[in-house]
Amino acid sequence: MDWDKLRVFHAVAEAGSFTHAGERLNLSQSAVSRQISGLEDSLRISLFHRHARGLKLTEQGEMLYDTAHDIFSKLAMAEARISETKEHPQGPLKINTTVAFGSIWLTPRIRKFIELYPDVEVSLVLADTELDLSMREADAAVRLMPPTQPDLIQKHLMTVHYRVYASPEYLKTRGTPLKPEDLDDHSLVVYGGDAKPPVPNLNWLLEIGAQPGMRRKPVLRVNSIYGIFRAVQSGLGIGALPDYMSREVGNLIEVLPELVGPHIDAYFVYPEEVRNTKRVGVLRDFLVEQMALMST
Repeated sequence: MDWDKLRVFHAVAEAGSFTHAGERLNLSQSAVSRQISGLEDSLRISLFHRHARGLKLTEQGEMLYDTAHDIFSKLAMAEARISETKEHPQGPLKINTTVAFGSIWLTPRIRKFIELYPDVEVSLVLADTELDLSMREADAAVRLMPPTQPDLIQKHLMTVHYRVYASPEYLKTRGTPLKPEDLDDHSLVVYGGDAKPPVPNLNWLLEIGAQPGMRRKPVLRVNSIYGIFRAVQSGLGIGALPDYMSREVGNLIEVLPELVGPHIDAYFVYPEEVRNTKRVGVLRDFLVEQMALMST
């Protein structure tokens, strides 16, 4: 069924005449009449009784009008909701990021975002594997590496630097290393063999300052940065952690600040189809603002 003809039919049925329907649609009376005749020919039925006082729907015409009216009402509602999502942030918003970043940095800030935008239904999906945004497994993500999907829009948020940390309890018991060579006498927590770190050589603490050909033996290997963080926080040993962790928890002490570790970049990413969605836009702006506050 031709949608243009159906649209004209719906307007004629509501207006009760070709003339009034043409005025609404900005079409001539003859153009409206041709559209209705074409629709009737394709359906092989009469949709209107034509008489001197105007038009009256036939039984088949009433059936078609009821269906068409329902369709166009739903389309109008959908259009209104789409317009609202462009103007007013609302609706479901699923955000994907890593377990560590989501637990330590993002989750504490979500309360403020929800207070600012109460009509946005936020859900966080924390996983160290990337969800497929193009398949709508999530609406947006914070990735701690350049996105691997080429069709995603990306916004650089910040650069994360790895630094060396220990807990106050550990340093009180074992002392503070003053130079890289001192790490020979300390317990180190590093990535495990099964880990897939975001950048190479994140176990640089096992080598830096060590004697040639010597590799330090760690006290613990963990396959996630969040696990390393919790082990260091508990006082087990010294570990290399992203600097945002220390700023967030406040109970870690940086040691050997002259050491320069690897760095990673954080990106806000989302698929093209939600580019103009208001809830994604306000989330992007919120994250940029929060990142700026962190650096001041």
